Amino acid sequence: MPHALILMQQAPNRQTLERFSPRIASLHRTTSETDVQVTINLDGTGTCTAATGIPFLDHMLHQISSHSLIDLDVHATGDLHIDDHHTNEDVGITLGQALNKALGERKGIVRFGNFLAPLDEALIQVALDFSGRPHLSYGLQIPTQRVGTYDTQLVREFFVALVNHSQMTLHIRQLDGINSHHIIEATFKAFARAMRMAVEIDPRRAGMIPSSKGVL
Repeated sequence: MPHALILMQQAPNRQTLERFSPRIASLHRTTSETDVQVTINLDGTGTCTAATGIPFLDHMLHQISSHSLIDLDVHATGDLHIDDHHTNEDVGITLGQALNKALGERKGIVRFGNFLAPLDEALIQVALDFSGRPHLSYGLQIPTQRVGTYDTQLVREFFVALVNHSQMTLHIRQLDGINSHHIIEATFKAFARAMRMAVEIDPRRAGMIPSSKGVL
């Protein structure tokens, strides 16, 4: 085998180096209402530890991690004796900040993601863009005020916080669904799969920022 070919096979190319550079971030956010710690690994295997004191939110964080293959470690304490609002929102804020930090300049990523997720009678479409321009278009119609003890209004508040601090554009559309749990869980699964698509490294980008402007 020619010597040059051997060197070519042994030397990692730029895309490989970019792909295996660690995209990990940790954030610790403390206020008078909450204390939240988040660690995220964009190139993980879907391992999740979630302990927010809000069981349904923990369940949804597991959905994000499992279906995006992003490792998540989320710990939060908050004023749950008042209600779940502050903790729910601050977990979204801190997760968004960690996601933004892990993405860095967003070099080489696919950037856009789209997924259509069914869960029994529910059908949810999510499209997102790590554009650097926060925007949420939220189209869920959840028929009940609560799922277990979780206030379903907090679904929107979680995504508002996440969008604003990760600097993504996010569109959520409900195409079908009558069961509140199914609608919400399908939303988080669709979001996870769309995010998995968007944060993947595009080998054709060769580390370039995915924008005609050259910056996101």
